[in-house]
Amino acid sequence: MRQMARVGITLALIASIAATSLAVVNAVTAPKIAAYEQQVIENALKQVSGGFELGESTTDTGDEAIGIIHRLTGDDQKTTGYILQMTGTGYGGSMTVMASYKTDGSVIDARLLANAETPGLGKKAEVPAYMDKFKDTGADSPVPVKKNMLQKDDADSIGGATVTFSGVARAIAHGSDYVKTLGGK
Repeated sequence: MRQMARVGITLALIASIAATSLAVVNAVTAPKIAAYEQQVIENALKQVSGGFELGESTTDTGDEAIGIIHRLTGDDQKTTGYILQMTGTGYGGSMTVMASYKTDGSVIDARLLANAETPGLGKKAEVPAYMDKFKDTGADSPVPVKKNMLQKDDADSIGGATVTFSGVARAIAHGSDYVKTLGGK
């Protein structure tokens, strides 16, 4: 009986030390992680802005797949497009896609941000050149959401990561349709 009590007290002591250590590590690293994540978003906004100025942002999107809308403006401060931060579903689960659009719904540029896709396959979607297959689609030509809608080289580049491609493509196509409803508001 005494030995069981001693083992129980020892385990409780180890657990409390481990919990305290984890709390301290979290307190030290949480602000750095948050700052890093914010920097990633700011860099992505600059990269996909297409040279336009960022206007006001809103989280009041009326669409659960679209988290944030950033307005793009030209020199005359008129709305020239939008950047949408959207959620898609890939092989690894939920992923965040940031894409910019002209007011007619055509894709300016896009980036894959937070994701848990397979290294070497789905992670290829993080490379900026991967998103070139979507540029200038959405207005006069549909956003490619199936492999057979792509040129041969682009179709070959998604081999082994079709689920990732489909998730990114559906998010970008949804964003294009959403932007068309906004127009130049």
